[in-house]
Amino acid sequence: MSKLNAKVLNRLIVGIKKFQPILSSAKARDVNESDTVIIITDMFYYVFGYDKYSEITSEHVIRGTYCDLALKINDQVEILIEAKAISLDLKDSYVKQAVDYAANKGIDWVILTNGILWKVYKVTFGKPIDQELVIDIDFLALSHKDKTDIECLFCLSKEGWVKSAIEDYHEQKQALSKFIMGSIVLTEPILNAIKRELKQLSPNIKIQNEQIKIVLETDVLKREVVEGEKVEEAKKKIAKGNKSHKKQKKVVKPGSNGVEKSIQVVKADKLALPQNES
Repeated sequence: MSKLNAKVLNRLIVGIKKFQPILSSAKARDVNESDTVIIITDMFYYVFGYDKYSEITSEHVIRGTYCDLALKINDQVEILIEAKAISLDLKDSYVKQAVDYAANKGIDWVILTNGILWKVYKVTFGKPIDQELVIDIDFLALSHKDKTDIECLFCLSKEGWVKSAIEDYHEQKQALSKFIMGSIVLTEPILNAIKRELKQLSPNIKIQNEQIKIVLETDVLKREVVEGEKVEEAKKKIAKGNKSHKKQKKVVKPGSNGVEKSIQVVKADKLALPQNES
């Protein structure tokens, strides 16, 4: 992830400190959905950096129905928000409603939130339309000192959105998915490595890769990571990656994590809520 400048980092940290007590109080008072939406709108402004008057709208119509909120970047709707009352559990049916909204407009990202819980979904335009949970935040559990928490918030910020931070985060999450990991374990290089280790343990025993693969599939790995549509997608992605790697080797320059380095720059005792940037 790209390095956060001090101003954005300052806003995210102050935003956590500012809204945690506000959310706790609202939950204790069990405020209704309309009042929760007001808090959420303020969070998009004060925490995530969207302009309240030009980039946050509640007047976005989809099939004759208004969604709760929508976020615009360069006058283009990029994210739909389904908001619920602060004490309401975020049920699967609410996700479907929000995703259906997005699918009808060709929008890739949906946020389902009650102000405290923030669930960010990537819409997949297949048959049927589906969604993948990419980010799951409990705002009351965030720590302004935790770089992972800051990274998640940055993904939702206007600056992060412009830099495609959420796409990078999603790609990293996909790379570490159980389907990718399960498929990698069953590739020939890994099976060969396991066979070498087993031969060291039992030099006189002949073991074939296919035998190892059967044991992994039946006794070690869960069925969901060796069978199904997502597994086939993972295998195709691995094969594509291997093919690309043979054509061109990537050179990655070593460097420190930008978020961790930036956090050290901002001193908590000098934080002040900044004016919003458009």
